[in-house]
Amino acid sequence: MAKQSLVIVESPAKAKTIEKYLGKDFRVKASMGHLRDLPKSTLGVDVENDFDPVYQPIKGKEDIISDLKKSAKAADTVYLATDPDREGEAISWHLKQLLNLPDSKTHRVTFNEITKKVVQESIQEPRDIDQNLVDAQQARRILDRIVGYQLSPLLWKKVRRGLSAGRVQSVATRMVDDREREIEAFTPEEYWTLDAILRSDDVKRTEFTAHYHGRDGKKAELKSAEEVEAVVEESKNQAFAVKSVKRTDKQRSPSPPFTTSTLQQDASRKLSMTPRRTMAIAQQLYEGVDIAGEGTVGLITYMRTDSLRISEEALASAKNFILGRYGKDYYPAQTRHYKAKANAQDAHEAIRPSNVTLTPEQVKGDLTGEQYRLYKLIWSRFLASQMENAVYDSVSVDIAAGVHIFRATASGLKFAGYTAVYEEGKDEDKEEKESPLPALREGQPLDLKEFKRDQHFTQPPAHYTDATLIRAMEEQGIGRPSTYAPTVSTIIDREYVIKEGKYLKITNLGRVVTELMKQRFSDIADLQFTAHMEQKLDSVEEGKTPWKNVLRDFYGDFDKSLKDAETALEGTRIKVPDEVSEEICPECGRNLVVKSGRFGRFLACPGYPDCSFTMPLVVVMPGRCPKCGGRIMKRTGVSKKTNKQYNYYCCEHRSAKDESAKCDFMTWDVPVKDDCPVCGQTMFKRSGRGYKRPYCVNPACSNFLPEDQRGYPKKKTDEGGETATETSESAEESAAKKPTAKKAAAKKPVAKKTAAKTTKPAKTTKTTKATKAADPADGTATVKKPAAKAAAKATKTVKTAKTTKATKAADSADGTAAAKKTTTKTAASKPAAKKPAPKKAAAKKKED
Repeated sequence: MAKQSLVIVESPAKAKTIEKYLGKDFRVKASMGHLRDLPKSTLGVDVENDFDPVYQPIKGKEDIISDLKKSAKAADTVYLATDPDREGEAISWHLKQLLNLPDSKTHRVTFNEITKKVVQESIQEPRDIDQNLVDAQQARRILDRIVGYQLSPLLWKKVRRGLSAGRVQSVATRMVDDREREIEAFTPEEYWTLDAILRSDDVKRTEFTAHYHGRDGKKAELKSAEEVEAVVEESKNQAFAVKSVKRTDKQRSPSPPFTTSTLQQDASRKLSMTPRRTMAIAQQLYEGVDIAGEGTVGLITYMRTDSLRISEEALASAKNFILGRYGKDYYPAQTRHYKAKANAQDAHEAIRPSNVTLTPEQVKGDLTGEQYRLYKLIWSRFLASQMENAVYDSVSVDIAAGVHIFRATASGLKFAGYTAVYEEGKDEDKEEKESPLPALREGQPLDLKEFKRDQHFTQPPAHYTDATLIRAMEEQGIGRPSTYAPTVSTIIDREYVIKEGKYLKITNLGRVVTELMKQRFSDIADLQFTAHMEQKLDSVEEGKTPWKNVLRDFYGDFDKSLKDAETALEGTRIKVPDEVSEEICPECGRNLVVKSGRFGRFLACPGYPDCSFTMPLVVVMPGRCPKCGGRIMKRTGVSKKTNKQYNYYCCEHRSAKDESAKCDFMTWDVPVKDDCPVCGQTMFKRSGRGYKRPYCVNPACSNFLPEDQRGYPKKKTDEGGETATETSESAEESAAKKPTAKKAAAKKPVAKKTAAKTTKPAKTTKTTKATKAADPADGTATVKKPAAKAAAKATKTVKTAKTTKATKAADSADGTAAAKKTTTKTAASKPAAKKPAPKKAAAKKKED
């Protein structure tokens, strides 16, 4: 009998791919992540007994555990092939304990990429479970559990129910709060720029711009209008001439391949993906995607890494590809190797394509839109990291006007190099492009056309975005690759931080919690302390520090701070100040305040219960209303049909009291900061995830993009050829009832209309499976002959027949409220013409 081996991985997608690579002698099963963990209902850590954890099987995973036990018992060898990181190592350790696997038949294997070659090689080189990695994960898990389960209840009692605290999330919230305070405390300083518009003395009389640089060979800054005018007076009558021309070749090197942090940053900038979404899509690419002609293929290497190391095999493959596609000029003299940061764990390679010859264009048809864009980003970055520098022809011209110097610069791409494949995104807005310069020579006289003066003010630091917060956390040593995405998601979910556009802003709740943490738990809220704790966990992983020592050192001070805080806050309830908006309550005139509910944040009148007015949350967007030029507001609401939150955009004057000032502009399209280069109106982009190209919505503009070409699903039409939409009286109702073919459901059932024309009651007959003829898709449950006959018998008493399961299905489909109990009523007590209950109301009642 042939030997059978069992391989246990985390996800079923990965299991399918690996089983194909290993062949018939291996069975591959998925654990679906953790199968054992600390209990949810209690702390699960015996702090009195040297922090012994109490692990329990996770509720709901009994069937998976039972199946794995049977499979493990029948197998000769068990390979634990969970993810190649601390948490993956811990899952393997838990599996070994939970399945009672003996050392003799248990092996640990890791796959840095899910390719046939790597999978087969890794199976041939198994190892033991690395207990140091397990202990580092246990220490992190227990630290987070102690902070979360002992500190969060204090926040519940003293601030608000449902709050949480954590080692990393509390520090991330503080970072956003600190940046907000910097912005609030910032004092702008005035400065001026002075440009000279000059003409060359050639035949074309080419115009170009030179910026004021300084006087007497020294750089000078202009702080006021008076200083600007002084320079103008001293220069306007002087002869302008070229003093020097410097031409140099500037080289720009490519960025290294992606780490987890840089992938999340660039996906946020270029693809508008949240860190959580980025990691979810990257996981799919790592585990395997069905490719035509190839089967299931893992497209990228493991995506949780802080290393910049690349295998020699991958480097050789990239070299061959670059030489073959771009030529020898695009490959550097020496192969590029990148050095990771000093505190990097360097456990895995950088993120790269598993097979660089599998280009994004080749697999585009087999990937979703998000998978394709992220794979293209990873593929392009890796390939560019191995290419030659880009070369720019840079020209700097100094122009003298008496004692004053004006400088004009320009640069042009001389050799594309790596930019033929990829350019890194930037957090800040791009600078204005330099205008090209005419061919100038030293001593050449120039004519002054005019001076251009501009007043400026220094700007405060920018609010954090997903990308810049993750970069700051990485630079400060806060968290590790696996924690960046969940940390950012958590502080947003807890409403400590809100997202306005792409920017993260602290809320009053986040500020109150952060202030409490700084006062009472200074260690946890301290950036240096948290970064030092990460170093201790790394020391555990390296085998230098016992994991319980880390817990002992932390818990003593924490327990004291917790008891001191409970004593100091005895009988105290910390009030979170209302966030006051500029919106005015139309009923009582007060400024509306921001509140939180089950569907998120909304605006409400502070005069409750005397005034109960509420409205969706409003955020000012970039751009101007195309109808009246007013501000564009982002409003939120909740669909009455799905209970899901939605966004729409409308003019600030939409709800104005003054009828003459009202504007009915409303759209689903997202306004952007860019104006149309043709007509100057605000441009918009299609809503949804990922990058969308802006377009002009002005029908009178030559740059106008019709609605049917903007990428939205086409509206369906009914039998009469009319678009199946329903006009709503307000923007909120319109948003809740998004135009689709399903709007026909709002029409009254056909049979009921017939019944409504007579005052006579209808007799309900027994309903059989034929009732299923009611079309649940359009909601018009057309009842045929039985209903027509019943409507004709006007003088008889209504008798409700037995309702079968088929009737209930039909009632659910067409939205009519079926009687749940058998009742008998007279025609006088229940007219047949009664309006049927709408589908939405029936569905909601059923949910309640």
